[in-house]
Amino acid sequence: MKKFMTLLVMTLIGIDQLTKWLAETHLPFHETVEVFGFFSLYLTYNTGVAFSFLSNVGSGGLIALTLVITGIMLYLWRKVPADQQLASLGFALVISGALGNLIDRLTQGHVIDFFLFHTQTWAFAVFNVADSYITLGAIAIITEEVLALRSKSKNQKSDT
Repeated sequence: MKKFMTLLVMTLIGIDQLTKWLAETHLPFHETVEVFGFFSLYLTYNTGVAFSFLSNVGSGGLIALTLVITGIMLYLWRKVPADQQLASLGFALVISGALGNLIDRLTQGHVIDFFLFHTQTWAFAVFNVADSYITLGAIAIITEEVLALRSKSKNQKSDT
């Protein structure tokens, strides 16, 4: 199972890097390309993390922070019991996203973002495939934890 997850991480990073290359080579910088109603492509660079948070820390600080967080995620991933496959998938997604964005920081000094959800009066932060992995991975990990807590609670009630 761990070999499969390692292959999955490598594949997901490859997909992330391919989409960023496509965005970089095919989209105009800082110009909205409408796809449909509430979704556009908008090439921009992010020198921070989510919502440009910590952009004043600098690339070196964000690289160090990413490495520390990725190390913690790898440690936690190794502790996941074999029967918690959703959590294991979640950690694979989070690590893939973190490493995908880390590659950008190391090679470009910023992260390439290009997905934009919006309405006429509101716009969500521009993001990329790696950011989606991180979000979906976090949801998977939290879901697994909630399910495990519910199961544990159910088992304790049946024991009394």
